[in-house]
Amino acid sequence: MSTAERLLRAAADSEQRERMYRKRKRVNQVALVLSLGAMAFGVFWLIWILWETVRLGFAGLTWATVSQMTPPPNEAGGILNAIWGSLLMVVLATFVGTPIGIMAGIYLAEYDPKGWLGNTTRFVNDILLSAPSIVIGLFVYAVVVARYKQFSGWAGAIALALIVIPVVIRTTENMLLLVPSALREAAYALGAPKWKVILKITLRASRAGVVTGILLAVARISGETAPLLFTALNNQFFTSNMGEPMASLPVTIFKFAMSPYENWQQLAWAGVFIITLAVLGLNILARLLTRSKL
Repeated sequence: MSTAERLLRAAADSEQRERMYRKRKRVNQVALVLSLGAMAFGVFWLIWILWETVRLGFAGLTWATVSQMTPPPNEAGGILNAIWGSLLMVVLATFVGTPIGIMAGIYLAEYDPKGWLGNTTRFVNDILLSAPSIVIGLFVYAVVVARYKQFSGWAGAIALALIVIPVVIRTTENMLLLVPSALREAAYALGAPKWKVILKITLRASRAGVVTGILLAVARISGETAPLLFTALNNQFFTSNMGEPMASLPVTIFKFAMSPYENWQQLAWAGVFIITLAVLGLNILARLLTRSKL
């Protein structure tokens, strides 16, 4: 091949590379614009929702809101009974669901990562993760409420616990699988039994991620309405008896927001603001725990 032909071929290759570069640059710019547009669209609605929540919720947030019980229409009052009921059911559901989820996650990650029982458990757990919360509420209604013919805070806590469990299982398993196998092998080489390796090595190394999963599960159940409509129902009065119908913030917000009374609507917005602050605080705490781990 002569020098002229080599120069012509080099020029053609250079021109082809330039065309490919320009095409890739155009595609990259289009993808970047579409991505920014999608982000801006989502952020716009998020900011609008948060603004309305703060504007309307903060205006209805007074001392009476957090210190008095549900009022009759067009009279002063608060949502203390709903706040207390939500707190009781969420704490109890977390207390019940967290140990079950952590132990199941440990089994899937440490004892049966590829067995038939582990695969079956993961499949069922994925179904529970994707199942609508109203289905879980109907299930607990059929198993507990209909059988004992009584709406109760216990039934509400059970429904919320069934939502907590799959979230904690998935998070615990994923966090444990991220722990390097060399840590386990080093502990086994020193003669440590398996239960002690899990307790002292793998769980300790992944504790930030496990706690983050628990906090995210709590944030999720804090705003669930459908399961509580079928289980705990509602209660206009303050009560700590879990064996009877119990008020909760999500159900109270649903009831008051649909009412024609202005004071109830204002209390509904105050409840939305309180739940938003609680969920925001839990998410910030989860981020801080993750960041400190990294």
